[in-house]
Amino acid sequence: MSLAERFSLAGKAAIVTGAAGLLGRYHCRALVEAGATVVATDLDAGACETLAHELGDSVLAIAADVSDPVSVRALADAVLTQTGRVDVLVNNAAINDRFENPSSALELSRFENYPLELWKRSLDVNVTGTFLCCQVIGAEMARSGRGSIINVASTYAIVAPDQSLYQDPDGHQRFYKSAVYPTTKGAVLALTRFLATYWAQAGVRVNALSPGGVENSQDEFFVREYARRTPLNRMAIPSDFMGGLIFLASDASAYMTGANLVVDGGFTVW
Repeated sequence: MSLAERFSLAGKAAIVTGAAGLLGRYHCRALVEAGATVVATDLDAGACETLAHELGDSVLAIAADVSDPVSVRALADAVLTQTGRVDVLVNNAAINDRFENPSSALELSRFENYPLELWKRSLDVNVTGTFLCCQVIGAEMARSGRGSIINVASTYAIVAPDQSLYQDPDGHQRFYKSAVYPTTKGAVLALTRFLATYWAQAGVRVNALSPGGVENSQDEFFVREYARRTPLNRMAIPSDFMGGLIFLASDASAYMTGANLVVDGGFTVW
């Protein structure tokens, strides 16, 4: 098999959760360009349809709630009916909590005050959603004897947030990065390692992809400070993760499971 053939996903079917989000759209695009039939999944059916229209006939739009076992089962059944197979699962759906009201963001984001409701909501999507998709869709992969699961984690699964990044130019704290995102993404890494060993003999590989911070209309000061503490001296752009995703999805990484591919410009090195 040539190197190009190892990276090819021609004839394979892939599911991307959280497909309508910033990174999800690029994950779908990467898989399409590698030759896969892609199922774009998100809560918003209209957004999935729009993405499918943008990316072409190789994309199917199927809305689902990853935190609902009935919805995930329906997703799996629909994919198997329409494609006859599932080769790649990208667990990308996640909540990265934000506080809409700047006047209350500082107090609510303090660990001592962080709302239990928001904690549970992130656990439901980031951890339970990944668990359910692996349990239902990964089990189908195991029964077929093949598959690659990619769980999207984060640099904050590896290192603690640098709270100074969330200060204004005068040094005043605008808000705190909460504990729930690092906690849930750390759990994703633990689940990845568990499943890598659990399904190794079934032919299913399970790896994580940990992206660095992505530039997305943040304040100029934040972008500059994030870049300053990153060895490559910039934030990521969404396309920076396309190569890593295809590597993990394809036979190019056939001898790789239980690993965490960190694509962060060196952010976690320091």
